[in-house]
Amino acid sequence: MKDCILTCHWHHARFDLASGGTFDPWADDVRVFPVEIRDGEVWVDVTLHADPRAHHSKRVRDGLERNIPLVIAKAVILLLDQGEDPVGPFRTGLEFGTRHRQHGWGQGLTILTCMMNLLPRLDSEDRPRALYQGLSAVAFECENLPPHFGLQPLPDSSADVATLKRWFRQFVEVRDNDGAERCLVSAVRSGADDRQMADMLFCAATDHRYIQIGHVLDFTNKAFEALDIAGWECAEPVLASLAHAFATADRMEESNDWRHPVDLVSILERAFGELPSAIENGRKRRGHWAGRDPLLEILLGDDPQRIADALLAALGEGGAEHELAAVVAYAAALRIARFHTSNEFGDWDTALHTFSFANAVHQGLRRAPSPELMRGVFDASMSVYLDRFLNVPAARVPEPTGAESDPDALLADLADLLDQQQKVNEAGELVAAYLHGDGSPDRLFAVLGKLLLREDRDFHTIQTVEAAFRQFDLLSGTPAAAHVLLAAARYLAAHAPTVRAQSQTYRIAQRLYRSERLYEES
Repeated sequence: MKDCILTCHWHHARFDLASGGTFDPWADDVRVFPVEIRDGEVWVDVTLHADPRAHHSKRVRDGLERNIPLVIAKAVILLLDQGEDPVGPFRTGLEFGTRHRQHGWGQGLTILTCMMNLLPRLDSEDRPRALYQGLSAVAFECENLPPHFGLQPLPDSSADVATLKRWFRQFVEVRDNDGAERCLVSAVRSGADDRQMADMLFCAATDHRYIQIGHVLDFTNKAFEALDIAGWECAEPVLASLAHAFATADRMEESNDWRHPVDLVSILERAFGELPSAIENGRKRRGHWAGRDPLLEILLGDDPQRIADALLAALGEGGAEHELAAVVAYAAALRIARFHTSNEFGDWDTALHTFSFANAVHQGLRRAPSPELMRGVFDASMSVYLDRFLNVPAARVPEPTGAESDPDALLADLADLLDQQQKVNEAGELVAAYLHGDGSPDRLFAVLGKLLLREDRDFHTIQTVEAAFRQFDLLSGTPAAAHVLLAAARYLAAHAPTVRAQSQTYRIAQRLYRSERLYEES
């Protein structure tokens, strides 16, 4: 102590001795306690006089504003331990991220939404860690960036939703960010519901081919999932935050990969001309389509024209849009399940982009089906086709062996495997053995989530695990369900272990909250 300032020897943070306030915001304020001297004895009042929930709700915001992970971690640990609904801190992060990043929705908000989707799958002790990871991702992405000053809706406009949708697509076409944003906020303010807004955005996202390697459509799907959690009253700023990505996205018709040696864009454009009639012809046959396996074999083949023709034929035979999207998403997951480790390491991301895009299209079609969004299924199928060389040679997908094993021991072995580099095939085999041995999927979800959270944040790994969990639910009861989880385990194993610095910060926050020793004697 010097001059009524207490200095911590650890990182030299300084505190006002009387108030507990710090001069170094990254260290966080500390509690102070009234003290009296009574007959030579020191009496300390340890009664809690302030509302800890209100204080730490504010500290979530403080941590976001200054990108201080320790402050965020301490706040969410206390809030969730005190029974606070995680939707509250999530909504704070959502509002902050949409208003404090000029270019709008990005990786940070996507990670935050993925974490909220994962939360029910996790052990209770891991839920604050997931929220901390998501909020910290938002804080990191917004640090030192100019805020977004949102546009107001059109004044007293009589334009209906159909007109605003048409204008929005035209503004995106000519890369007019401001015009596109104003159409979005005007549509929300005029009373458009979530399905109408989803239709407006998904249609524009598929007016061009596989834009921004799928990120735009994936971000759009995540924005709607975020609104499912936070409530539609957040729709204006959340949906407006997507406009910049739509207007600036790369378009694959401008890419050599999609034009040469085979002009995939021309194949798709011809197919789109037949799309409305194929959907209409299949309507009366809905509920009886049984062509999943033959379609999957074609999707994993090397003939893009045959792929487009097969999708059109499946629609005409009664395959619903979301059913075909599910098959394409599964084919994309198999590219990861069969990804050979002799490939370039960065090619994991190529396979992941296809899978996350295909999953987003699938979820979008379940929310707001349309012929325009169905184009995304065709786009995803062409991306699966382009990824075919990542399966040459194909890694073997483990099959049941009939050998009995202890499910708990297998999960413990999985944690040990991911302490080592590149145990990709071993991780896939272990997950397959666990599921084929009647291990509980819920327990596997919790363990995979725990192993994901102990690593430093990786956007693509989080996307893979979250999408795999969603696809598993939709494939439950089929052999394919196991394949999407072993794909997620292989991807996670390929990207582990990391330095785990973010986990160290979280553990420090835990120890501070529990009043434990920060250091243990070695």
